Amino acid sequence: MDFDWTMALGSFLVAIVVGLTGMGGGALMTPMLVTFFGVSPLAAVSSDLVAAAVMKPVGSAVHYRQGTINMRLVAWLCAGSVPAAFCGVLVAKALGQGEDVQGVIEKAMGVALLIAAAGLAVRAYQGLKDHAARRTGADRRTAARGEPAATETPEVTVRPVPTALVGAVGGLVVGITSVGSGSLIIVALLALYPTLKANQLVGTDLMQAVPLVFAAAIGHLLFGDFQMEVTAALLVGSIPGVYLGSRISSRAPGGLIRRILAFVLVASALKMFGFGAAALAWTLIGLLVATAVTWAVLRHRHGLPAVALKGDGDPAGDDPPGDGPSREPARQGG
Repeated sequence: MDFDWTMALGSFLVAIVVGLTGMGGGALMTPMLVTFFGVSPLAAVSSDLVAAAVMKPVGSAVHYRQGTINMRLVAWLCAGSVPAAFCGVLVAKALGQGEDVQGVIEKAMGVALLIAAAGLAVRAYQGLKDHAARRTGADRRTAARGEPAATETPEVTVRPVPTALVGAVGGLVVGITSVGSGSLIIVALLALYPTLKANQLVGTDLMQAVPLVFAAAIGHLLFGDFQMEVTAALLVGSIPGVYLGSRISSRAPGGLIRRILAFVLVASALKMFGFGAAALAWTLIGLLVATAVTWAVLRHRHGLPAVALKGDGDPAGDDPPGDGPSREPARQGG
């Protein structure tokens, strides 16, 4: 068996993104295997899911020690996702390659990811307006700024049926395509539970993905096209990568996590729309430049320096809502 160190390096970089944002594993890893290493789609899905079954617990363990996981949400998500993931493998087997079905799912997911990224942009702009108006009291519409995201989960009211349905849809998609354990479910969690802070969202999503990916991996070991040499390379790179990303995520400022999360959302969406490697790279570079220029113009229009400075009371950038510490102690949610 020839070991591919280039594949291991690629999985290391993708795993850092997974640990940092809770998403991007299937949306980035599987296309990487198919596009850059010539692995067949079914083998890429099977091998990626088996590797993820080992990788996901590493990242979730870091977040569990940091207290950034809501276990009640995890339980309800898994109630829907675990059986659906195994069923998704059977659906994929029955459909053969299922390229047409997978194409429809990927396009729909791309739209959802772009909507989520737009929502994060709106939140960031609201934070900019608060900072420009120097809102510090009850009239402030976003959370306080410049501190690491809280390490205690806020109290949220769990909505069992919608949460289980989100898990079921995400599990079915994961079983068929390996995409969605982070990308799709984290978008739904953003909509259902907007009070979850950035690192808590990542931690909860990583934990629920563990049993989900295990169920899908078992299905693909039994019915898929598992390749040991591919999985070995993925594991060598992904285990240290997801650990490093999770360590950064649990300690980093919430605004930074949200920016990276938005970037990964857009990158994953473009992959869902079938962008090639070169087109994806140039599109993302252009988007980064356009975003930086637009943000500078907006800051200037609101009377702030075009570039955030340490001395302007903006030490961590323009945090969107829910990323800074609240003015009351956070309470542990379930």
